[in-house]
Amino acid sequence: MNDSVKLHVCNQVATITLNRPQQGNAIDLPMAQALLKAVITCDQHASVSSVVLTGSGKLFCAGGDLDAFVAAGDGIAGFLSELAGTLHLAVSRLMRMEKPLVVLVNGPAAGAGMSLSLVGDIVLAEASASFTPAYGAIGLSPDGGLSWLLPRLVGLRRAQEIILLNQRVSAEQAQVTGLITRVVNEGQLWAEGVEVAQRLATMNVSALGRVRQLLLETHGTSLESQLEQEARSISALASQPYVRDKVAAFVAQRTHKNKKEVSHG
Repeated sequence: MNDSVKLHVCNQVATITLNRPQQGNAIDLPMAQALLKAVITCDQHASVSSVVLTGSGKLFCAGGDLDAFVAAGDGIAGFLSELAGTLHLAVSRLMRMEKPLVVLVNGPAAGAGMSLSLVGDIVLAEASASFTPAYGAIGLSPDGGLSWLLPRLVGLRRAQEIILLNQRVSAEQAQVTGLITRVVNEGQLWAEGVEVAQRLATMNVSALGRVRQLLLETHGTSLESQLEQEARSISALASQPYVRDKVAAFVAQRTHKNKKEVSHG
């Protein structure tokens, strides 16, 4: 893994940091490859129970590295196919892994950076953050899953307006429209984000993974199919020792509480 993406694990929380601050964390091919490697590590390692994704410096991510686009010259089509393909593997893994994902948007997110900012289960943003599709400004269409994510978060009509008109969405507007979870006070992004990630890390990872999968498939599944998947999921989880211990502890606590109430009645 190169220095353009940093991975740190502490107390079962893995933090992936986009780390090209001088370039606004713009994504070139080595960075996309490093991001994919970091995501695979988080997905596969049992020591990781939740994941945080953020950027270093003043921007979350400026999107694709336009200098790399220019450097590709006449081979830009093949270059973008490889770049987008690599990024898409990372996005898919982030969204389909068991571990819950908290995204901390520390500043403007544009293009593929906007796509990355929206993949989290919980998305927190500083007031200075903003979200801009940016693709239209250089005559391109979205990548990174933006055309899939945005309509599901804000509705088709609003998504059409944002992408086609290349609208910049402020952090406050993003919260109101459901694009992000919430805006946090200045200087509190990291503390609040880690607190959320640590809380998630204490939960049953298998259950969180099942929830992520169920929610991800909602829009393409009938009610009956969703009910069937819910039934399969809850029954499979119920056989885990973790769940059985939790249920037994809850029942014991409730029984103890009821006895105390009777004795003081």
